[in-house]
Order: sequence, then C-alpha cells, then structure tokens
Amino acid sequence: MGDERREGPEPRTKRKFDWGWRTVLIAAALFWVLCSIFALQRFYNFFPTFVSFDQGIFNQVFWNSLHGRWFEGSLSSSESSAVQLDNQLPEVFYRRLAQHFTPALLLWLPIYALFQSPAGLSLLQVTLMTAGGLVLYALARHYHPPHVSALIAVSYFCANAVIAPTLANFHDFSQIPLFVFGLLWAMEKRRWWLFWLLLGLTLVVREDAGVITFGVGFYMAASRRFLRAGVAVCILSLGYMLLLTNWVMPLFAPDISRRFMVEQFGRFTNGQEASTLEVLWAMIRNPDQVLAEVVNPPGRTLSYVLAQWLPLAFVPVISLDAWLLTGFPLLKLLLQEDPTALSMHLRYAVSLVPGLFYGAILWWHKHPHWFRPRLRQFWLFCLGLALLFTVASNPNRALSVFIPDSIQPWVYTSPARQWEHAQAVRSLLRQIPSDASVTATGNIVAHLSSRREVLRYPGTRLINDDRKQIGVEYAVLDFWYPLRFSAAFPDEGRSFFGMTNRVLGWLRDGSFGLMDFQDGVALLRRGVPSSPEAAAAWNQFHQPLD
Repeated sequence: MGDERREGPEPRTKRKFDWGWRTVLIAAALFWVLCSIFALQRFYNFFPTFVSFDQGIFNQVFWNSLHGRWFEGSLSSSESSAVQLDNQLPEVFYRRLAQHFTPALLLWLPIYALFQSPAGLSLLQVTLMTAGGLVLYALARHYHPPHVSALIAVSYFCANAVIAPTLANFHDFSQIPLFVFGLLWAMEKRRWWLFWLLLGLTLVVREDAGVITFGVGFYMAASRRFLRAGVAVCILSLGYMLLLTNWVMPLFAPDISRRFMVEQFGRFTNGQEASTLEVLWAMIRNPDQVLAEVVNPPGRTLSYVLAQWLPLAFVPVISLDAWLLTGFPLLKLLLQEDPTALSMHLRYAVSLVPGLFYGAILWWHKHPHWFRPRLRQFWLFCLGLALLFTVASNPNRALSVFIPDSIQPWVYTSPARQWEHAQAVRSLLRQIPSDASVTATGNIVAHLSSRREVLRYPGTRLINDDRKQIGVEYAVLDFWYPLRFSAAFPDEGRSFFGMTNRVLGWLRDGSFGLMDFQDGVALLRRGVPSSPEAAAAWNQFHQPLD
C-alpha cells in the first residue's frame, strides 16, 4: 500500500504536465501559422505599412554581413545624421552600428544564409516570438501547475503587444522575449552560467536593451532575492549602455548624439547634440519636467498601459514585482518624444512584455487563493477582448486582406486585387539586373534590398565603394496604393502628387525615361528615352487626375 501511495500521484502529475504542454504547443502552432501567413501575404503583396522600410534595412544589413561587409547598408546610411542633417549623400559602406548597436543579429546569420530573403526575416521573427512563449511556459511551471501556466502562456500569444509587433516588419526586439524569459528561468533554477550568458545576449540585442535588464536587476535587488547579483546586473546594464552610446557607437558616426538622442529626448537638453550622459543629467536636474512628461498626455498614457495589462486580466496593476521589472522600460517609453513610442503595433511594446508576464507569475504564486472560477472566467473574457481589439486595429495592415483600411470613406482592397497588383510589380522588378543600383518606394524597397546600391525614394544619388557620387540607374515607384489611400489619408494624397510631379520633372529634363508602366507602377531608367507604350500608359493614368 505504501508503494502504491508513493506512485499514485505520478501519473496524474504527468497527465497534467502533458495537458499543459499540449495546450501551449497548440496555441504556439496557431500563433506561428497565422502570423506567418499574414506577414508573408502582406510582404508578397507589396502592401505598404508605416515601417515597410525597416524590412529593407535589416535585409540589406544581413545580406552585406553575409558577404563580409559587416552591418553595412546604403538604406541605413539614408537615416544617418550626415544625410538627414547635413544633406550629404548616403554611403554604401556606412555601418548601421552608429545608429543601433545590434551584434546579436549575427546569431541568426547562418539561418539567413539558408534563404537570403526579406521574407525569411519575417519567418525568423515569428519563430523567435513563438519560442519566447514556450520559454514563458517553462518559467511559469517553476511556480504553477500546468493549467495556470498554460493560461499565462496562452495570454502571451493573445497579447496585442506580442501579436502586433510580430506582424510588423522585422525588428531586433523580436529576440527580447526569448532571451529575457530564458534568463529569468535560469535565475529561478539557479543556473547562473546560463543567466549571465543570456544577460549578455540581451545586452547585445540593441544599445537600449540595457534598460530592460536594468529593470530585471532592480527587481532582483529590491526584492532582496538576489541582492548582490541584482546590483551587479544594474551596474553592468547601465555601464554597458553608457559605454556604448558615449564611446563605442560614436566611433562609427556621431548619429546617436546628433540625431537619436536629440529627437527622442531633446526637450530635456535644448541643444543640437546630446549624449546619453547629458540627457540623464538633465533629467536628474529637472524632476518636475520628467514627472510632467510621464503623465502627459494622460489619456494616451492610460490607454497604452491598459492595453498592456488587458491580456493578464490587469494583474500587473496590483503586482509590485511587475512594477519593479517594468518601471524603467516604461519610463523610457513615456519620456520619448517619438510619437510611435506608445504604439502597441511597433517593437517598443515588446520591451514591457517580459516584466509584465513574470510579474504576473509571481503575483499568482503569492495569491493562489484568488484563482477561482469567476476570476478565470474574467481572465478568459479579457483574452477575448484583447484579441478583438488586436484584430480590429488591423496591426501593421497585416489583416487588410479582410479588414478595410478605412470605413468612412470606404477603402478596401480585396485579396485578388492585391495579388493582381503584386503580379504587375513583380513583372517590373524582373527587368532590373540583380547588381544594378535602384531606388524604390517604401513598399517595394525591401524586395530590392539584397544588393549593394539601393535607396528609398526620393533618394536617387549615393556614394559607391569607389567613393564616387553616382545616380541610381533604376527607379520603381508605386502610385497605385497612395492613390487608393488618398481618399482617407491626406498624407497619401500629398505623397501621390509629389511623386507625380517628380516623375514629370524627370521625364521633361531627360534624367529618367519610362521603361514600363503597369497597374499604377512605374519603372524608370536613367538616361534612356521613354518607351512609347509606357509613356502612353503613364499619360492615360495621370492626366485624368490632373
């Protein structure tokens, strides 16, 4: 009998464990498949998004690094202070490390070598975010039984802050959930070699990832669970960020002080340049201004944090651990001048995810008696609401195959019409040699970014490897989408007419000639006469609009 009692619970524990893993694996598989489908269909349909350009930036960085030109990119150069502030030309040998220090990308270079495509980066991003959810389940299982752990992991896959950035164009923060959940798991298991390894990998994701690890260290020290290790993490994170932004990154170019710190935190310094040390000192000297920026505008701030808390049934609101973990990353977002910093659709939202979910895990561990049927039902209701809000917001226009981009006025492009337009674009791209220099509109440039000399329209000139100024040989401009969106979005209308006037100027002065024009997309080549058929199609398209 004694042996039976000792062995009796084991099968039940195993069944619960299997049930939890099965639930999470099903949720992860659905997440991976759906996100992959929507991300790829948008990419292959050339559907424009707010950050379409980013996919091209990262793909060119990967492509150049694969060929031994580490972190170089003409697309990245077009965002440098030399181009944006000094009106210099982009350089093909510019290193993106001056803008964002991202050595962790090299981890995925062997995987990129297998597909060498911007579309593969979308699949890589979906896979990284999915893997983060699986590690989260393992972390939750340290404290909770399978049914609670599974619900926490499912909440991750239903969160707007997870789904929307996954459907965005590739970004470096897609590595954060995997690394940070992993280091928290290693901390709980006292596997310190793995903890410090994952801490190092998190820091090299991006120069500002240290804010996330600083929050982890602050929790470790403030909770007194791992006081000395927590202090060490805080010192290492802060020191690493200051060393990078003040001494290492300026070795490549002064972009961090001339552009990014001024654009993000210039209201605190009121200067043309600002280092991270100067910004931190300005914040310390002006606590009233910092407090004002944190709470203003109150409506936008409140809606943002509510959206972050919703998938976890608002548990992070009352979790002190969640506040300790996310306080500093949230403070950074609230102090940024970037209007997209509080967007649930972009990479910044991911920075709060590890702290919120780990804080919820700890809160449920301390309050297991709260896990009652009524609260579980409320939690499931919150998950449904989070999914509804996510779908309704059409994150990064990835769901535009069945959701209109505007209701009043009505703007919707059916999947068949999107595919028809994409076929026209592809037929034009096939006419461009693989080694030719080219400029293209934002929704097309990623497809052309596996080359040395490529720019986003309206850029047409750059500095090549011979240090000579050249004009790009080809230009591909998509007029069709801006025209369709112009009825609801005035900026798209201005973009459309700006492109039209520029092309008319090119044709008048002979700098470019039309090679082909299909379905509102123009293919131009420098210094050649226009094809009569292409010119006739172009006139038929734009003259009625004039």
